[in-house]
Amino acid sequence: MSEPFHPAPDSVSSVSLAVCVFCGARAGSQPRFLELARRTGIAIARSGATLVYGGGSVGMMGALADAALQAGGEVIGVIPSALVAREVGHGALTRNEVVTDMQVRKQRMIELSDAFLTLPGGLGTLDELFEVLTLRQLREHDKPILVVDDDGYFAPLVACLRNIVAHELASQVDIDVMERFDTPEAALARLGLHAPRT
Repeated sequence: MSEPFHPAPDSVSSVSLAVCVFCGARAGSQPRFLELARRTGIAIARSGATLVYGGGSVGMMGALADAALQAGGEVIGVIPSALVAREVGHGALTRNEVVTDMQVRKQRMIELSDAFLTLPGGLGTLDELFEVLTLRQLREHDKPILVVDDDGYFAPLVACLRNIVAHELASQVDIDVMERFDTPEAALARLGLHAPRT
């Protein structure tokens, strides 16, 4: 059963929610990954929420931000200076925060956001997801943690987590806070966000 959702006081705007999206900096092996990122960006923008993400211009991250911006949304990027130097930083965001390193990037994205939504991605995406899961376990935040389980992408991860619980190395209650949805629209609806039909 889902807990009631209350926006954090440190949200970017007093009017709209800030949704942090974790996703791949690569395009991935399937065309549907980029399309999923675009759909998510559009849905967040049309719902009136602010998108917070890792500030990149490439892969799924770039597709996510571009789609949100094209749909008229507010997009805030948080990116380490080393990645800016590699020329992967997005140059057209509503706001771009350049930070010292990856750890500060995660901390800042968490501070700015009211909820976290994870799309398919690689090691960095998993690192970000586990950061918010661990902080939730430690009761350092109570923000929703949502996963878009596109075509069973996260099924092996869920099986791994169940195995960890079975070996009594984690509690089921701490795993259950990761809520899975088939589509980004369904995940956003969990937050009370609905993109109007066009």
